Amino acid sequence: MTRRPLQKCLLIISALTLIQATAFSQTSIIDTPMTKIQSKTILFITGAFVDSACWNEWQTYFKGRGYTTIAPPWPHKDGDAATLRSRQPDSALAAVSLPDLISYYTNIIQQLPEKPILIGHSFGGLLAEILLNKGLGAACIAVHAVAPKNVLPYELKFLRSNGKALGFFTSIHKPYLISFKKWQYAFTNGMTREQQQDAYNNFAIPESKKAIRGGLSSAAKVDFRKAHLPILILAGSKDHCIPKHLCRRVYKRYKSGNKESVTEFVVKDRNHFVLGLPTWREDAGFIFDWIQTH
Repeated sequence: MTRRPLQKCLLIISALTLIQATAFSQTSIIDTPMTKIQSKTILFITGAFVDSACWNEWQTYFKGRGYTTIAPPWPHKDGDAATLRSRQPDSALAAVSLPDLISYYTNIIQQLPEKPILIGHSFGGLLAEILLNKGLGAACIAVHAVAPKNVLPYELKFLRSNGKALGFFTSIHKPYLISFKKWQYAFTNGMTREQQQDAYNNFAIPESKKAIRGGLSSAAKVDFRKAHLPILILAGSKDHCIPKHLCRRVYKRYKSGNKESVTEFVVKDRNHFVLGLPTWREDAGFIFDWIQTH
């Protein structure tokens, strides 16, 4: 008569233990690479040399599909392109560093209700990868992104596009303003002169050389061996500023570093002005579909 109550008791304890173990297991995989993207918040991260207004149509697109979106300008870039150019040289902007930008976006993310999907272009793509590597994102879409420090950019088109922005033989206390001629080569190659001029007038702004140089520092490193949530790397076959070959090398580092995590690489027929091309809606739709299936 005494064994049956004991047996029942043991069965109840075993069942409770199993339930607790299952619950712990489910909780522990929330941030693993195989977790489906559930975040409904998107943080758009602007790259160097351009105004954050480049994301305006993208924000409208994703808001119309149920996402909360933000595209905060970098520190000391709180104005339209013409206003920011009129401030040149802006010593406050010149003082902005890569660690400053990482802290800035980290603070923004920490105030959000959930970890956001990180969508970054160019230098903003590098920031998105760094933030995901730190566990601050639900996924990362790196659009024609600057390579992390672990991948040395030796491509000649990259060097021709970006060499002056480092400003090694100029004052670091004066921001770099990309010339229209350089803009034509690095951003808007293949477009008509009128389109190039309109794009320059609407988006080109001064940039901190200190921030750009930060791309060569330890602050720009990512741990390719670390398990990560989904990453999509987009490259452009016409991009001079961030050549597709450089993007592919970054992709290969992710794949060789951690084969378990999802990292995908796609090349499209785009230049570096990808966010403002007539094909922007097609690209936004591609990213939207990718998010839905991962």
